[in-house]
Amino acid sequence: MNRIFLAAMFFVLCTAVSAQAPKGKVIQGNNAAPAPKTAAQPTEKSVQPIDKAYTDSILKNTTEKFFLTELIDHLPASDKVPTPQKVLGYPIGEPNKLTYTKDQYRYYRELAKATPRVMTFTAPEKSEEGREQMLVVVSDEANLAKLARYKEITAKLADPRKTDEAAAQMLISEGKAIYWLSGSIHSTETGSPEMLMELAYRIAVEDSPLIQSIRKNVIIMITPTLEVDGRDMMVDLYNYRKANPGKRAPGLIYWGKYVAHDNNRDSMGMALALSRNQMSHFLDFHPTVLHDLHESVPFLYTSTGTGPYNAWLDPIVIDEWQILAYHEIEGMTKRGVPGVWTHGFYDGWAANYMFYVANGHNSIGRFYETFGNAGADTQDRTVQAESARDWFRPNPPLARVKWSMRNNVNMQQSALLLAMSYVGDNKDKFLGNFYLKSKRSVAKARTEGPVAWVFPADDPRPASAADLVNLLKMQGCEVQKLTKDVETKDGKFGAGQLCRSHGPTVFPHGGHAARYAVLQRE
Repeated sequence: MNRIFLAAMFFVLCTAVSAQAPKGKVIQGNNAAPAPKTAAQPTEKSVQPIDKAYTDSILKNTTEKFFLTELIDHLPASDKVPTPQKVLGYPIGEPNKLTYTKDQYRYYRELAKATPRVMTFTAPEKSEEGREQMLVVVSDEANLAKLARYKEITAKLADPRKTDEAAAQMLISEGKAIYWLSGSIHSTETGSPEMLMELAYRIAVEDSPLIQSIRKNVIIMITPTLEVDGRDMMVDLYNYRKANPGKRAPGLIYWGKYVAHDNNRDSMGMALALSRNQMSHFLDFHPTVLHDLHESVPFLYTSTGTGPYNAWLDPIVIDEWQILAYHEIEGMTKRGVPGVWTHGFYDGWAANYMFYVANGHNSIGRFYETFGNAGADTQDRTVQAESARDWFRPNPPLARVKWSMRNNVNMQQSALLLAMSYVGDNKDKFLGNFYLKSKRSVAKARTEGPVAWVFPADDPRPASAADLVNLLKMQGCEVQKLTKDVETKDGKFGAGQLCRSHGPTVFPHGGHAARYAVLQRE
């Protein structure tokens, strides 16, 4: 019961968003943005040479032509930058092939050695079983040379108390959209770690107008595999099944160490290293979008939710979910791809999903669900309820389909390219919205409250209070010490020390409105 209360209170504290904007000029926000640019129409192809053997594999392993788009039906050739096939020994989407995390990382490091358009970083914490987690950043080399500056810009936009409107407008014009792709938090959902390797290569190498525009306007963050322990267990299990046909195989009881599907319910509690790493990366980059990649329904669901939407989220982010989802649906449908839809999955309320790392800090959190085969087999599949036509699914998935890993890769990668292109082309709109949501968030402390929460020294559970303070700090919430007695309509609070810290400390909050006073009475 106490855990439930603390979690609920924590979410209320840390989202702290209001629909009431402060008075004054609105900066390139949701209501003042120019007409958005679009890349929903089929795009011009590059004349760049292609890697024929790799391209042949794409075409061969795609089960129907309508699961291809001009965005991904080829792979450009490079005599300097290695394709996944050159490092791994097989192209992405090859049947019966899943890649261990160490081999994924080996590929990304080779990619970073070969091109200044790719950088790799190691997450602050190792997993519970001692594996490292990698973060990859891909963009134009000029953008990566100024990466620290672009991170500084988004950090300043996150805190409107320190950034006035005139300064924000200049930062918005100078800044870049940051789009974060996070692969496979759920270990049985095997496609995104494969797809992301090919996508990183494509963005780094291809010279089509669309890819050049993405490289120029967007900094792409990639978490190749979020649940690294479970991924390697899943590859072990899949390889055992392939090597021992007909033998009974064990199930994947846990995906991480003593955690399974509920690893995606940890964005408030931060009990897992993967959650803490995600939060740390968010507070370092303040990305415009955090995009989780899942696999559970056919063929591609792009998240908006059915409602009720969480009232602590700014309505602007609900609108941004819709804008991006319908841009992807339009773009994929115009290309003849069936089964791309939204609305009829997930509610939009629950605050403990991993993508609330973004939604709870005034960025955009979203996700895909695609069709996966829990491995790399090609299977005949029957689609049940999702094959029905509905108002939110006018172009439904087929009732019967031969489904391959390559189909899954194609669907994810095509839609992501459309989304990243749209966000990049309209980066001023989305950066402006980020600043505006942060501004409205801060205003809530005065327009609605609460202004602060106080933790008294005589709390009968001091250890629990200290744990909560540390959790707030980990989430990027601002924690301060009262240096003198304060009297409010709610009572009088005496000066004291910051709980479990050494003197007055302020922690950047990434746009949260409520300010938190933590005191220990003398």
